[in-house]
Amino acid sequence: MATIFNNISYHHSIIHCACNNNNTNRINLCPNLGSPPFKKPLILFPRKNLLNYSGISRTVSAISSGVREEALPPALDSSSDPPPIFDGTPKLYISYSCPFAQRAWITRNCKGLQDTIKLVPINLKNRPSWYKEKVYPPNKVPSLEHNNEVKGESLDLIRYIDANFEGPSLFPDDPTKIEFAEELLSFTSSFSKAVTNSLKENSTNEAGAAFDEIEIFLSKFDDGPFFLGQFSLVDIAYAPFVERYQPFFFEVMSYDITSCRPKLAVWIEEMNKIEAYKQTQRDPKEHVETYRKRLVSLKS
Repeated sequence: MATIFNNISYHHSIIHCACNNNNTNRINLCPNLGSPPFKKPLILFPRKNLLNYSGISRTVSAISSGVREEALPPALDSSSDPPPIFDGTPKLYISYSCPFAQRAWITRNCKGLQDTIKLVPINLKNRPSWYKEKVYPPNKVPSLEHNNEVKGESLDLIRYIDANFEGPSLFPDDPTKIEFAEELLSFTSSFSKAVTNSLKENSTNEAGAAFDEIEIFLSKFDDGPFFLGQFSLVDIAYAPFVERYQPFFFEVMSYDITSCRPKLAVWIEEMNKIEAYKQTQRDPKEHVETYRKRLVSLKS
């Protein structure tokens, strides 16, 4: 399929999809789309159809109010010297391209910790030997150096950052929402596995069923457009993956993940308004090419 991204305007990136039992994947582009180069994530739902939620802006406003543009450091590779290790400064080791690391990065930003937790990007294709030897023996990202210890695993890290640093709370205190949050966080691995299986089979069946589950999850609470109504760690856990799946399925497999899933469409729209998240996003074209290569490797 020929690429369409260069002909889609970010400010009017509305895609109209025919949805019926005979053809759920048919895609029609709005005839009024502009031509500026596509540089931002797709917004696949008309703004005029967005629901108005009273009160949802509290946490999001708290997150956005203190967010500033951050000059991102270059990724360190095998030729790079290590930063001062265990010097008392918390450090978050990430890769700019890794969705798991992006979870921790988003959490850091949402807590307003840009001046507290130093960002240390690693080049995963040419990793410095000192990272495994001196920092994190599993040699994966993300990892967090804090209080003379190094912790890993993205879902554990986002909880840890939220609980151990100042900033807006990103986890609910309502028992019903806590229970549901745990279910949703546990589902993330099944969600990714379903999408991976679809890539292997060159089919949208399993992925489509997984996105249907997401649509159901987003319908649980009516006090906001996010998984728990209000923005939380659950949204952070899913965002990096949806960010990658959406453009890939659209361009490569002619499949719009928001078709007949209005809750998901609104969720994507609202996530793209959060500056702390937007600063971690990559060009969708990079995601498409990364998953093209992954698709080749899965089939080989």
